[in-house]
Amino acid sequence: MDPNAVKSTLSNLAFGNVMAAAARDYQKELLAQEKAQASNSVNQEVDLDELMDDPELEKMHADRIAALKKEAEKREAWKKKGHGEYREITEGDFLGEVTGSEKVICHFYHKEFYRCKIMDKHLKSLSPKHIDTKFIKLDAENAPFFVAKLAVKTLPCVILFRQGVAVDRLIGFQDLGGKDDFMSKTLEALLIKKGVIEEKRDEDDADDSYHENKHRAIRSSVIADSDSD
Repeated sequence: MDPNAVKSTLSNLAFGNVMAAAARDYQKELLAQEKAQASNSVNQEVDLDELMDDPELEKMHADRIAALKKEAEKREAWKKKGHGEYREITEGDFLGEVTGSEKVICHFYHKEFYRCKIMDKHLKSLSPKHIDTKFIKLDAENAPFFVAKLAVKTLPCVILFRQGVAVDRLIGFQDLGGKDDFMSKTLEALLIKKGVIEEKRDEDDADDSYHENKHRAIRSSVIADSDSD
């Protein structure tokens, strides 16, 4: 047999063994990396669990729960007073309704007036959103005493009360562009400006703010721990 051929064959076998060994080593290295990543993930979870025991985070969470509970209690109290919906009242109910809540919006209307129906639609859409303010309406034909007492002359007339005192009013649509096609948010912005309702943030925005503060505290804890190492 040709010595050179034998030598070539042996060289090829040796090269093949080396490549096979390298392939095995590479596979082992990949497995080791995967295990390390899994281990780091577990360690991170443990670290986060430990961070959740941080007094600052516990206080933040407790404050959030307390705020939610207080808000729920206020909402229940408002609902018992008739907040959260747009209701019709009688002249006999009027004094008790406007003095029974801090902020009240009362629409003096006429059932045959088209613009009163437009105002009804917008006030009805705003009442559930602004539960801290009472929204009511009173048929002007059936309330002659208070129509005269409050000098209601043009309908629709929306009178704004604070602590039982009439502090402002909307007469017709003159503050709403003078047209029938204004949007609820236009009326909402005007009522916010007059101080009888408050600008509301969506609950999702509040939750986002809470979670962002929570994450910020976690990041601060991580940085503090890193600085102490």
